[in-house]
Amino acid sequence: MSQGLGQGGSGQEGFRRGSLGQVFSRWPSLASANDGSPAADALPAWMLSAHRRRWPDLVEDGAKAVLAVLVPVLLVGWGLAAGPPASVAMAGLLVAGVLAAFLGTLHVARLRRALRASEAQFSAIFERAGISMWREDWSAVGEAIAALRLAGVTDIEGYFAARPSELRELCGRVLIKDVNAFTLEETGAPDKAAFVGPLDRLLPETDQTFVQWLVALGRGDRFFRSEAHIVRAAGQQSDVLFTAMLPRERAEFCDLLITSLDITAYKQAQARLAAAEGDLARAARSITVGAVSASIAHEVNTPLAAIAANAQASLRWLKRPEPDLAEVTAALEDVVSEARRARDVVARTRSLFGTASLALAPVDLVEVAREATLLAERDLRANGATVLITADPDLPPVTGDLVQIEQVLVNLLVNAAQAMAGSSGRRDVAITVRGDPGAVRVTVSDTGPGVPPEQRARIFEPFHSTKPGGMGMGLAICRSCIDAHGGDLWLDDAPGGGAAFHVRLPTACRSPA
Repeated sequence: MSQGLGQGGSGQEGFRRGSLGQVFSRWPSLASANDGSPAADALPAWMLSAHRRRWPDLVEDGAKAVLAVLVPVLLVGWGLAAGPPASVAMAGLLVAGVLAAFLGTLHVARLRRALRASEAQFSAIFERAGISMWREDWSAVGEAIAALRLAGVTDIEGYFAARPSELRELCGRVLIKDVNAFTLEETGAPDKAAFVGPLDRLLPETDQTFVQWLVALGRGDRFFRSEAHIVRAAGQQSDVLFTAMLPRERAEFCDLLITSLDITAYKQAQARLAAAEGDLARAARSITVGAVSASIAHEVNTPLAAIAANAQASLRWLKRPEPDLAEVTAALEDVVSEARRARDVVARTRSLFGTASLALAPVDLVEVAREATLLAERDLRANGATVLITADPDLPPVTGDLVQIEQVLVNLLVNAAQAMAGSSGRRDVAITVRGDPGAVRVTVSDTGPGVPPEQRARIFEPFHSTKPGGMGMGLAICRSCIDAHGGDLWLDDAPGGGAAFHVRLPTACRSPA
């Protein structure tokens, strides 16, 4: 199941490759996440538990009852063979054995009744609960994750980011065994057959969060909660919040109890609110741009008019039969003065809309990349794009403005998703975070058609857009932001085709230019 996938805010500690930090969840839990292991790479407790077959007490007590009967019978047989005196003693033992067997049978009956009552109580809770509940078998996943951890793999997410086919295959080995009646009522499914079976039937290709369950299991978390979108029987997608207590022993993987809450209507309301806020913001920007444009035009037109007038006067003085060089010199000096005035107007405008007041602080680019995927999730899903994140372990923070860097990555992610909108193949967006000397580099690459060579020289210019109806300001603003941080933003070809945008930012020990 699932972009947690990610968390909604920055209050939760981000996951760091190789360090087995907190799982990145959109709905962070207040429950303790780990098993208290002192070492970050220590194996979780459930991997150290032996493969025990947990026999019910009923079977154990039944075996005791059988032995209580067999032992006296064997002793009586031996006594009869030994002679009459021993037979009397053995007869007493036989009576005691029969009595013990009778009492054992009564105990077994009580256990059976208690077991049936317990099963009935669980069934009542499961079927009559006012929330959707699922029973799932994650045994294959538990064995696979244990094998990886025992082989020394600590970066579970990075491992599967490089092997998406293995991730999908493992998702198909999770078996949904049962769902309760409320699940059918809530989803409108005709029967449980719509859900029972492999999990990958319900998770679309754009799911971002199944791997986070694997990360939580690999670290031994006690509790996990995440938001996913699943495909219903009719084909429509629903947003669901899943919660589960994770196994503490290997035997518990065969019967995982998971609850789900349909938050589709809530998400749609959020989307409508965001759209309304976006429309309002665009209207406010249009009004602001119009006012600023009128102000700039007024400020610049005045010195330009003066420049034109003085230039024309200079030409007239020069065209006289006897040029008046003193007047020409004075007019040209006025031209220079008015040109400087126009330059100052432009400089003031740039400082007004520039990035002179950056809120500088240490920034974890892995965490920023995760947050950016959450902010861009709606556009990613709308274009059928899947995000894969890989990062080097123990990367140092960079110095920068968190909000501006986040917005740059959001813009690059949305551009990548839109570039693949018409693609018939896989629509993968890869985010890689790597360490460079004195810097950290984030690369956002896609599997789209790429950028034609004739457009690359102008792609970062203002008002140049490759998208119909685009304003052509996104990449120009992105480069301006990165330049203000003393970093670099450039474009390359992606290894498998498509475009790859690189953002390189200095580490915290350096200051932006």
